[in-house]
Amino acid sequence: MKTITIPAKSTDLHNNPIVKVAGEDLSSAKAVVIMVHGRGATADGILDLANYFMFKGVSYIAPQAVGNIWYPYSFLVPLEINEPWISSALQRLSEIVDYVDAAGIPEQKIMLLGFSQGASLSLEWAARNSRQIAGVFALSGGIIGPPGLKREYSGSFTETSVFIGCSDVDFHIPKERVLESADVFRSMNANVTMRLYPNMAHTINDDEIEFVSSFLGTLLGR
Repeated sequence: MKTITIPAKSTDLHNNPIVKVAGEDLSSAKAVVIMVHGRGATADGILDLANYFMFKGVSYIAPQAVGNIWYPYSFLVPLEINEPWISSALQRLSEIVDYVDAAGIPEQKIMLLGFSQGASLSLEWAARNSRQIAGVFALSGGIIGPPGLKREYSGSFTETSVFIGCSDVDFHIPKERVLESADVFRSMNANVTMRLYPNMAHTINDDEIEFVSSFLGTLLGR
């Protein structure tokens, strides 16, 4: 595990330019997975997960949220309550994607993977930006906002794959939000895989890891 510097434009909140990296050096990578940690967790912790789907030729990059949280309240409260945290966090993800793109990795070889709060942030970033990245892996999360919020995402995907996996009884993530999130990305023409796991805790399971590993292997042509 190493560190690199990805400049941050913001002067407040999520402006830490230091990100943690594992796997292939970005200069020689064929693909990149940007990994987004959950509430109270760390970049080091989410990078440890990459050991379960480590491929030669893939660089794994993880930013660190200020105070170990991307936004302070539930992802189900009105959006303004979690501002300016959410906007700052989304901006940071855009900066990292832009940096990776400028380093010579095409967007079709860039993936986002997040757990819990990081999963919700990854889905929200993807929906708002609709950039043609290879995939989004949301492990126990959903798009952000209160129930009944009118979704006004205007973009469209072509080949982007979206995986959303979650327990059907997750205390933090209502099943209805998982279903809604899948429907949103289907309406945007993403290739959606949604899996609800019966009575699972708020965690990551072997099936989800296998899906990510299989996707990466296929993307690399193995």
